Amino acid sequence: MKKRIAILGSTGSIGTQALEVIEAHPDQFEVEVLTAANNWELLVSQAIKFKPNCVVITNDQHYPSVFAALDTHDIKVYAGENALSSVVEMESIDVVLTALVGYAGLIPTISAIKAGKAIALANKETLVVAGELVTGLAKNHAVNIYPVDSEHSAIFQCLAGEWENPIEKIILTASGGPFRGKDREFLASVTKAQALKHPNWDMGAKITIDSASLMNKGLEVIEAKWLFNLSADQIEVIVHPQSIIHSMVQFQDGSIKAQMGLPDMKLPIQYAMGYPDRLVNSFPRFNFIDYPALTFEQPDLSTFQNLSLAYSALKEGGIMPCVLNAANEIAVDAFLKDRIGFLKMPEIVEHCMAKIKNIRNPQLNDYVECDRETRIIAQEIIK
Repeated sequence: MKKRIAILGSTGSIGTQALEVIEAHPDQFEVEVLTAANNWELLVSQAIKFKPNCVVITNDQHYPSVFAALDTHDIKVYAGENALSSVVEMESIDVVLTALVGYAGLIPTISAIKAGKAIALANKETLVVAGELVTGLAKNHAVNIYPVDSEHSAIFQCLAGEWENPIEKIILTASGGPFRGKDREFLASVTKAQALKHPNWDMGAKITIDSASLMNKGLEVIEAKWLFNLSADQIEVIVHPQSIIHSMVQFQDGSIKAQMGLPDMKLPIQYAMGYPDRLVNSFPRFNFIDYPALTFEQPDLSTFQNLSLAYSALKEGGIMPCVLNAANEIAVDAFLKDRIGFLKMPEIVEHCMAKIKNIRNPQLNDYVECDRETRIIAQEIIK
Protein backbone atom coordinates (compact mmCIF):
# COMPACT_ATOMS: atom_id res chain seq x y z
CA MET A 1 0.00 0.00 0.00
CA LYS A 2 1.29 3.44 -0.93
CA LYS A 3 1.50 6.04 1.80
CA ARG A 4 -0.74 8.97 0.97
CA ILE A 5 1.02 12.23 1.88
CA ALA A 6 -0.32 15.68 2.71
CA ILE A 7 2.39 18.33 2.36
CA LEU A 8 1.65 21.53 4.26
CA GLY A 9 3.90 24.09 2.61
CA SER A 10 4.63 22.28 -0.63
CA THR A 11 6.19 25.30 -2.39
CA GLY A 12 8.91 25.88 0.22
CA SER A 13 12.35 24.30 0.45
CA ILE A 14 11.24 21.21 2.40
CA GLY A 15 8.02 20.82 0.42
CA THR A 16 9.69 20.90 -2.98
CA GLN A 17 12.35 18.42 -1.87
CA ALA A 18 9.65 16.14 -0.44
CA LEU A 19 8.00 16.10 -3.85
CA GLU A 20 11.33 15.08 -5.39
CA VAL A 21 11.44 12.13 -2.97
CA ILE A 22 7.86 11.18 -3.83
CA GLU A 23 8.57 11.43 -7.55
CA ALA A 24 11.55 9.09 -7.12
CA HIS A 25 9.41 6.52 -5.27
CA PRO A 26 6.07 6.29 -7.08
CA ASP A 27 5.60 2.77 -5.72
CA GLN A 28 5.87 4.02 -2.11
CA PHE A 29 4.10 7.38 -1.98
CA GLU A 30 1.36 9.41 -3.57
CA VAL A 31 0.34 13.00 -3.01
CA GLU A 32 -3.04 13.57 -1.41
CA VAL A 33 -2.88 17.26 -0.40
CA LEU A 34 -0.67 20.22 -1.33
CA THR A 35 -0.80 23.64 0.29
CA ALA A 36 0.85 27.04 -0.11
CA ALA A 37 0.46 30.54 1.26
CA ASN A 38 1.26 32.86 -1.65
CA ASN A 39 3.19 31.01 -4.35
CA TRP A 40 0.05 29.98 -6.16
CA GLU A 41 1.66 29.52 -9.57
CA LEU A 42 4.09 26.90 -8.28
CA LEU A 43 1.25 25.27 -6.31
CA VAL A 44 -0.76 24.97 -9.52
CA SER A 45 2.13 23.41 -11.45
CA GLN A 46 2.76 20.96 -8.59
CA ALA A 47 -0.91 20.03 -8.51
CA ILE A 48 -1.08 19.42 -12.26
CA LYS A 49 2.00 17.21 -12.05
CA PHE A 50 1.18 15.19 -8.91
CA LYS A 51 -2.65 15.20 -9.14
CA PRO A 52 -3.58 15.48 -5.44
CA ASN A 53 -7.10 15.11 -4.17
CA CYS A 54 -7.10 18.79 -3.17
CA VAL A 55 -4.99 21.89 -2.69
CA VAL A 56 -5.20 24.75 -0.21
CA ILE A 57 -4.08 28.31 -0.87
CA THR A 58 -4.11 30.03 2.52
CA ASN A 59 -4.01 33.55 1.07
CA ASP A 60 -7.58 33.61 -0.20
CA GLN A 61 -6.79 36.50 -2.56
CA HIS A 62 -5.18 33.89 -4.83
CA TYR A 63 -8.15 31.52 -4.70
CA PRO A 64 -9.74 32.65 -8.00
CA SER A 65 -6.45 32.15 -9.86
CA VAL A 66 -5.86 28.70 -8.39
CA PHE A 67 -9.46 27.62 -8.93
CA ALA A 68 -9.42 28.75 -12.56
CA ALA A 69 -6.11 27.01 -13.27
CA LEU A 70 -7.24 23.69 -11.77
CA ASP A 71 -10.91 23.76 -12.75
CA THR A 72 -10.46 21.18 -15.50
CA HIS A 73 -8.11 18.90 -13.54
CA ASP A 74 -10.56 17.33 -11.07
CA ILE A 75 -8.65 18.78 -8.09
CA LYS A 76 -10.57 20.40 -5.24
CA VAL A 77 -9.41 23.89 -4.27
CA TYR A 78 -9.83 25.41 -0.82
CA ALA A 79 -8.70 28.73 0.63
CA GLY A 80 -7.89 30.26 4.00
CA GLU A 81 -5.90 29.19 7.04
CA ASN A 82 -8.85 27.30 8.55
CA ALA A 83 -8.86 25.04 5.51
CA LEU A 84 -5.45 23.67 6.54
CA SER A 85 -6.90 22.32 9.76
CA SER A 86 -9.83 20.79 7.90
CA VAL A 87 -8.02 19.01 5.06
CA VAL A 88 -5.55 17.22 7.37
CA GLU A 89 -8.53 15.37 8.88
CA MET A 90 -9.34 13.65 5.56
CA GLU A 91 -9.56 9.86 5.94
CA SER A 92 -7.49 9.38 2.77
CA ILE A 93 -4.33 10.86 4.37
CA ASP A 94 -1.74 8.59 5.99
CA VAL A 95 1.09 11.03 6.74
CA VAL A 96 1.05 14.80 7.19
CA LEU A 97 4.36 16.48 6.39
CA THR A 98 4.27 19.84 8.17
CA ALA A 99 6.71 21.96 6.20
CA LEU A 100 5.19 25.32 7.10
CA VAL A 101 7.50 27.98 8.50
CA GLY A 102 6.99 29.33 12.01
CA TYR A 103 3.96 29.49 14.29
CA ALA A 104 1.64 28.86 11.33
CA GLY A 105 2.33 25.13 11.65
CA LEU A 106 0.94 24.73 15.17
CA ILE A 107 -2.83 24.59 14.71
CA PRO A 108 -2.87 22.37 11.57
CA THR A 109 -0.44 19.96 13.24
CA ILE A 110 -2.67 19.74 16.30
CA SER A 111 -5.65 19.04 14.03
CA ALA A 112 -3.75 16.30 12.22
CA ILE A 113 -2.74 14.69 15.51
CA LYS A 114 -6.32 14.74 16.76
CA ALA A 115 -7.34 13.06 13.50
CA GLY A 116 -4.82 10.29 14.18
CA LYS A 117 -2.43 11.10 11.33
CA ALA A 118 1.27 10.25 11.49
CA ILE A 119 3.32 13.46 11.51
CA ALA A 120 6.54 14.06 9.58
CA LEU A 121 7.62 17.20 11.42
CA ALA A 122 9.72 19.79 9.63
CA ASN A 123 8.06 22.67 11.48
CA LYS A 124 10.17 22.81 14.64
CA GLU A 125 8.19 25.80 15.94
CA THR A 126 5.23 23.51 16.67
CA LEU A 127 7.18 21.87 19.49
CA VAL A 128 9.01 25.04 20.45
CA VAL A 129 5.77 26.92 21.03
CA ALA A 130 3.64 24.18 22.61
CA GLY A 131 5.78 21.08 23.07
CA GLU A 132 4.07 19.81 26.19
CA LEU A 133 0.60 20.19 24.67
CA VAL A 134 1.53 18.66 21.30
CA THR A 135 3.44 15.67 22.67
CA GLY A 136 0.64 15.03 25.15
CA LEU A 137 -1.92 14.99 22.34
CA ALA A 138 0.29 12.69 20.27
CA LYS A 139 0.49 10.24 23.16
CA ASN A 140 -3.26 10.38 23.81
CA HIS A 141 -4.08 9.79 20.13
CA ALA A 142 -1.33 7.16 19.60
CA VAL A 143 0.27 9.30 16.88
CA ASN A 144 3.92 9.00 15.92
CA ILE A 145 5.93 12.17 15.26
CA TYR A 146 8.84 11.54 12.89
CA PRO A 147 11.44 14.35 12.91
CA VAL A 148 12.52 15.85 9.58
CA ASP A 149 15.13 18.34 10.81
CA SER A 150 18.49 16.79 9.94
CA GLU A 151 19.70 16.99 13.55
CA HIS A 152 16.63 15.39 15.08
CA SER A 153 16.45 12.81 12.33
CA ALA A 154 20.05 11.95 13.20
CA ILE A 155 19.15 11.49 16.87
CA PHE A 156 16.11 9.40 15.90
CA GLN A 157 18.26 7.20 13.66
CA CYS A 158 20.88 6.76 16.38
CA LEU A 159 18.18 5.62 18.80
CA ALA A 160 16.84 2.90 16.50
CA GLY A 161 17.25 -0.36 18.40
CA GLU A 162 18.22 1.56 21.55
CA TRP A 163 14.78 2.55 22.82
CA GLU A 164 15.29 0.85 26.20
CA ASN A 165 18.80 2.21 26.79
CA PRO A 166 18.91 5.46 28.81
CA ILE A 167 20.38 8.52 27.12
CA GLU A 168 23.11 10.37 29.01
CA LYS A 169 23.01 13.29 26.60
CA ILE A 170 22.55 14.21 22.96
CA ILE A 171 24.91 16.40 20.96
CA LEU A 172 23.33 18.64 18.32
CA THR A 173 25.80 19.81 15.71
CA ALA A 174 25.72 23.30 14.21
CA SER A 175 27.56 24.46 11.11
CA GLY A 176 28.15 27.86 12.70
CA GLY A 177 26.52 29.54 9.73
CA PRO A 178 28.12 32.22 7.55
CA PHE A 179 29.42 34.24 10.52
CA ARG A 180 31.27 31.54 12.47
CA GLY A 181 34.24 33.10 14.24
CA LYS A 182 33.07 36.67 13.72
CA ASP A 183 32.81 39.16 16.59
CA ARG A 184 30.06 41.59 17.52
CA GLU A 185 31.82 44.48 15.79
CA PHE A 186 31.65 42.57 12.51
CA LEU A 187 28.05 41.48 13.07
CA ALA A 188 26.92 45.05 13.71
CA SER A 189 27.22 45.87 10.02
CA VAL A 190 26.39 42.60 8.24
CA THR A 191 23.83 42.72 5.47
CA LYS A 192 20.85 40.58 4.62
CA ALA A 193 22.69 39.27 1.57
CA GLN A 194 25.63 38.14 3.70
CA ALA A 195 23.36 36.43 6.23
CA LEU A 196 21.52 34.52 3.52
CA LYS A 197 24.71 32.85 2.23
CA HIS A 198 24.77 29.65 4.27
CA PRO A 199 27.99 27.67 3.69
CA ASN A 200 26.45 24.17 3.64
CA TRP A 201 22.65 24.10 3.45
CA ASP A 202 20.08 25.35 0.95
CA MET A 203 17.13 26.54 3.05
CA GLY A 204 14.38 29.14 3.06
CA ALA A 205 15.18 32.73 4.03
CA LYS A 206 13.80 32.61 7.57
CA ILE A 207 15.62 29.42 8.55
CA THR A 208 18.83 30.67 6.93
CA ILE A 209 18.77 33.85 9.02
CA ASP A 210 18.02 31.79 12.13
CA SER A 211 21.03 29.65 11.31
CA ALA A 212 23.24 32.73 10.95
CA SER A 213 22.14 33.99 14.39
CA LEU A 214 22.20 30.50 16.01
CA MET A 215 18.51 30.88 16.85
CA ASN A 216 17.81 27.88 14.65
CA LYS A 217 20.01 25.79 16.92
CA GLY A 218 18.25 27.22 19.96
CA LEU A 219 14.88 26.23 18.53
CA GLU A 220 16.27 22.77 17.83
CA VAL A 221 17.37 22.43 21.46
CA ILE A 222 13.81 23.09 22.60
CA GLU A 223 12.38 20.75 19.95
CA ALA A 224 14.78 18.00 21.04
CA LYS A 225 13.60 18.29 24.65
CA TRP A 226 10.08 17.32 23.61
CA LEU A 227 10.91 14.80 20.89
CA PHE A 228 13.23 12.76 23.09
CA ASN A 229 11.97 13.57 26.62
CA LEU A 230 15.18 15.22 27.79
CA SER A 231 16.18 17.95 30.21
CA ALA A 232 18.06 21.05 29.08
CA ASP A 233 21.21 19.70 30.76
CA GLN A 234 21.08 16.62 28.51
CA ILE A 235 21.24 18.66 25.31
CA GLU A 236 24.64 19.91 24.16
CA VAL A 237 25.40 22.02 21.10
CA ILE A 238 28.74 21.84 19.32
CA VAL A 239 29.86 23.64 16.17
CA HIS A 240 30.88 21.27 13.37
CA PRO A 241 31.68 23.38 10.28
CA GLN A 242 31.67 20.52 7.76
CA SER A 243 28.04 19.47 8.56
CA ILE A 244 28.89 15.79 8.01
CA ILE A 245 27.98 14.52 11.48
CA HIS A 246 24.38 15.59 11.80
CA SER A 247 24.09 14.86 15.53
CA MET A 248 25.05 12.29 18.16
CA VAL A 249 23.70 10.34 21.14
CA GLN A 250 25.78 9.46 24.17
CA PHE A 251 24.42 6.59 26.23
CA GLN A 252 24.86 5.92 29.93
CA ASP A 253 27.88 3.66 29.30
CA GLY A 254 29.70 6.51 27.54
CA SER A 255 29.30 5.09 24.04
CA ILE A 256 28.46 7.66 21.33
CA LYS A 257 26.50 6.99 18.16
CA ALA A 258 26.63 9.48 15.30
CA GLN A 259 24.65 9.74 12.07
CA MET A 260 26.74 10.98 9.16
CA GLY A 261 26.26 11.95 5.55
CA LEU A 262 26.49 14.81 3.10
CA PRO A 263 24.22 17.78 3.91
CA ASP A 264 21.07 16.94 1.95
CA MET A 265 17.59 17.44 3.40
CA LYS A 266 16.07 14.86 1.09
CA LEU A 267 17.55 12.06 3.20
CA PRO A 268 15.79 12.96 6.49
CA ILE A 269 12.61 13.75 4.54
CA GLN A 270 12.71 10.31 2.93
CA TYR A 271 13.52 8.61 6.25
CA ALA A 272 10.57 10.27 8.00
CA MET A 273 8.06 9.48 5.25
CA GLY A 274 9.34 5.96 4.63
CA TYR A 275 9.98 4.87 8.22
CA PRO A 276 10.73 2.16 9.25
CA ASP A 277 12.13 1.32 5.81
CA ARG A 278 15.34 2.77 4.40
CA LEU A 279 14.49 3.33 0.76
CA VAL A 280 16.98 3.06 -2.06
CA ASN A 281 17.98 6.41 -3.56
CA SER A 282 20.51 8.02 -5.85
CA PHE A 283 21.60 10.79 -3.45
CA PRO A 284 25.34 11.62 -3.49
CA ARG A 285 27.34 9.45 -1.08
CA PHE A 286 29.79 10.66 1.56
CA ASN A 287 33.43 9.75 1.01
CA PHE A 288 35.85 9.99 3.94
CA ILE A 289 38.73 10.77 1.56
CA ASP A 290 36.95 13.97 0.52
CA TYR A 291 36.81 15.09 4.17
CA PRO A 292 40.16 14.18 5.76
CA ALA A 293 39.42 16.37 8.80
CA LEU A 294 36.20 16.79 10.76
CA THR A 295 36.48 19.60 13.30
CA PHE A 296 34.50 20.76 16.32
CA GLU A 297 34.26 23.99 18.32
CA GLN A 298 32.33 25.43 21.22
CA PRO A 299 29.56 27.86 20.20
CA ASP A 300 30.25 31.51 21.01
CA LEU A 301 27.32 32.28 23.29
CA SER A 302 28.44 35.81 24.14
CA THR A 303 28.46 36.86 20.48
CA PHE A 304 25.48 34.76 19.36
CA GLN A 305 23.10 35.41 22.23
CA ASN A 306 20.08 33.72 20.68
CA LEU A 307 21.29 30.27 21.68
CA SER A 308 21.60 31.36 25.31
CA LEU A 309 18.14 32.91 25.17
CA ALA A 310 16.70 29.63 23.86
CA TYR A 311 18.26 27.66 26.72
CA SER A 312 16.86 30.23 29.17
CA ALA A 313 13.38 29.90 27.68
CA LEU A 314 13.57 26.11 27.84
CA LYS A 315 14.67 26.11 31.48
CA GLU A 316 11.98 28.62 32.45
CA GLY A 317 9.32 26.64 30.62
CA GLY A 318 5.66 27.65 30.44
CA ILE A 319 5.00 30.11 27.64
CA MET A 320 8.58 31.44 27.47
CA PRO A 321 9.53 29.34 24.42
CA CYS A 322 6.40 30.72 22.72
CA VAL A 323 7.56 34.26 23.52
CA LEU A 324 11.03 33.45 22.18
CA ASN A 325 9.62 32.13 18.92
CA ALA A 326 7.12 34.91 18.27
CA ALA A 327 9.63 37.68 19.03
CA ASN A 328 12.19 36.02 16.79
CA GLU A 329 9.75 35.68 13.87
CA ILE A 330 9.02 39.41 14.02
CA ALA A 331 12.71 40.26 14.40
CA VAL A 332 13.80 38.09 11.45
CA ASP A 333 11.06 39.54 9.26
CA ALA A 334 12.22 43.06 10.15
CA PHE A 335 15.85 42.17 9.40
CA LEU A 336 14.89 40.68 6.03
CA LYS A 337 13.07 43.93 5.25
CA ASP A 338 16.16 45.99 6.21
CA ARG A 339 14.33 47.62 9.13
CA ILE A 340 16.78 46.50 11.83
CA GLY A 341 20.39 45.36 12.09
CA PHE A 342 21.58 41.82 12.77
CA LEU A 343 22.39 42.41 16.45
CA LYS A 344 18.99 43.98 17.09
CA MET A 345 17.28 40.60 16.67
CA PRO A 346 18.40 39.05 20.00
CA GLU A 347 17.73 42.37 21.75
CA ILE A 348 14.10 42.21 20.65
CA VAL A 349 13.78 38.61 21.80
CA GLU A 350 15.35 39.35 25.19
CA HIS A 351 13.12 42.39 25.72
CA CYS A 352 9.96 40.43 24.99
CA MET A 353 10.99 37.60 27.32
CA ALA A 354 11.51 40.14 30.10
CA LYS A 355 8.26 41.95 29.36
CA ILE A 356 5.77 39.07 29.31
CA LYS A 357 4.78 37.29 32.52
CA ASN A 358 5.17 33.55 32.34
CA ILE A 359 2.29 31.07 32.59
CA ARG A 360 3.55 27.80 34.02
CA ASN A 361 0.84 25.40 32.81
CA PRO A 362 -0.49 26.98 29.62
CA GLN A 363 -3.43 25.76 27.55
CA LEU A 364 -3.86 26.28 23.82
CA ASN A 365 -5.60 29.63 24.28
CA ASP A 366 -2.65 30.81 26.39
CA TYR A 367 -0.23 30.02 23.57
CA VAL A 368 -2.41 31.80 21.04
CA GLU A 369 -2.69 34.90 23.21
CA CYS A 370 1.02 34.82 24.07
CA ASP A 371 1.94 34.70 20.40
CA ARG A 372 -0.37 37.63 19.63
CA GLU A 373 0.85 39.78 22.56
CA THR A 374 4.52 39.09 21.89
CA ARG A 375 4.23 40.11 18.25
CA ILE A 376 2.63 43.44 19.26
CA ILE A 377 5.44 44.17 21.75
CA ALA A 378 8.14 43.21 19.24
CA GLN A 379 6.61 45.44 16.55
CA GLU A 380 6.52 48.36 19.00
CA ILE A 381 10.25 47.95 19.66
CA ILE A 382 10.99 48.00 15.93
CA LYS A 383 9.00 51.21 15.41
